[in-house]
Amino acid sequence: MTLQARLDAFTNDLVSSGAIPQPLVTALRDGIAEQIASGQADHALKAGDDAPSFVLPNESGTSVSSAKLLAKGPLVVSFYRGVWCPYCNIELQALEEARAEIEARGAALVAVSMQNAANSRKSARENKLGFPILIDAGGKVADAFGLRYALSPKTVELYRTLGNDLEAINGEASWSLPMPARFVIGQGGVIAYAEINPDYTRRPEPDHLFPILDQLARAKGG
Repeated sequence: MTLQARLDAFTNDLVSSGAIPQPLVTALRDGIAEQIASGQADHALKAGDDAPSFVLPNESGTSVSSAKLLAKGPLVVSFYRGVWCPYCNIELQALEEARAEIEARGAALVAVSMQNAANSRKSARENKLGFPILIDAGGKVADAFGLRYALSPKTVELYRTLGNDLEAINGEASWSLPMPARFVIGQGGVIAYAEINPDYTRRPEPDHLFPILDQLARAKGG
C-alpha cells in the first residue's frame, strides 16, 4: 500500500469511527483550508535554493551536523510536526521502510521536529526508527527553511480540545509548527528536491526520492 493510501485509509477510519466528533472533523478540515489559503508554502525554500546548514541535537542529545553528513553524501531532511500527529508518524514509518534504499544511494536521512527530547525519543521508539529525529528548539531551522508558522487562535483552541498541548510537547510557548516538508540536499549544499505540504494529510511517496538521489549520483560520477 502506498503512503498516501495509508494516510487516506487512516482519515476514512477516523471519520467513520466517530472517534472525533463531526464538528471537530469540520474544524480540522477548515484549519487545513486556512493554511493552504495563507500562501505560507510559497515562502518555503525550493529546489535550486541553498540549504541552510544546521547543527541540532538528536533524541539522545548527540549533536548532528548537516555539513558533516553532506561531506559523506546527499542528505534527506523530513520536517515532522510531532509525536501527537498520526499522519506524521505514518510518514516516518514509510521513510523507515525506504531507509535501506536511501542509504544504498549514499544518502543520510534525518527528521527535524520542534518537540522536546522526551517526545522525540518516544517518536523514534514507537515508530521503530533507524534514523534520528533532530530537535529544533524554537523552530529556528524550520524558520530558515521558510516552514514555521504560528497557529491561529482558533486552531490553538482546537488542538487544546484534542489534547495536543504544544507548549508541553515542544517545551516552549510559541504555538508554532513547521509545515510538513521533505528536502533532498546535494553535497554542494543546494536543494535538489523540495516538497512542502500545507495539507498535512497529503505526503509524497518515499520512492520519489530515489530518482533524485540517482541523478545526484550520476552527476557526481560524471
